[in-house]
Amino acid sequence: MEVNNKLTHKAQRDYELVLKALKGNQDAYAELMKNYRDSLYFMLLKMTNNATDAEDLTIEAFGKAFKNIKSYSPKYAFSTWLFKIATNNAIDFIRKKKQRTLSIDKPYSNSEEGPDMSQNIESGGLDPEEAFIRQQKIQLMRGIVDKLKPHYKTLVELRYFKEYSYEEIAEELELPLGTVKAQLFRAREFLYNVLKESKDKI
Repeated sequence: MEVNNKLTHKAQRDYELVLKALKGNQDAYAELMKNYRDSLYFMLLKMTNNATDAEDLTIEAFGKAFKNIKSYSPKYAFSTWLFKIATNNAIDFIRKKKQRTLSIDKPYSNSEEGPDMSQNIESGGLDPEEAFIRQQKIQLMRGIVDKLKPHYKTLVELRYFKEYSYEEIAEELELPLGTVKAQLFRAREFLYNVLKESKDKI
């Protein structure tokens, strides 16, 4: 990595943490996360106007940044690079979310049926085949979660099976909120890697 001598003191601090992270130092990852978690969350909250989406997108942004940390260039501040990743990810998320949202009241024109025809809204329920596939996925996921260390397993079960909020998990396990988010991030990375290897089974 070519060092930019014009980096601010804070950016230089982050760059030194990145170098440690590249050597596998988990504390360096945690420190980078701690430095920007709150500011990243509030930026994403403004973009999504949804606390849960902002929390998930914050974790995803760190996940993508850490996964691609080898491509980070110190020509720019780490924070600039991280926030660019987060912004692009959030824009994609918002775009996809809008595409999934249909207005049940908005009429549309159809030359064969007439100019003012209501949209046909598909049933929200799953057909038997989809229900079976979904059940298989859930069983596979539970099998993978069982491979986690007991502490991570508890975190994942509370978050994704019981749908606890981060705050509720922190209170339940008597852990700092930041620790809960950081450990859930690590658990999700493990699950992602296992799922990649098991994608042929899904």
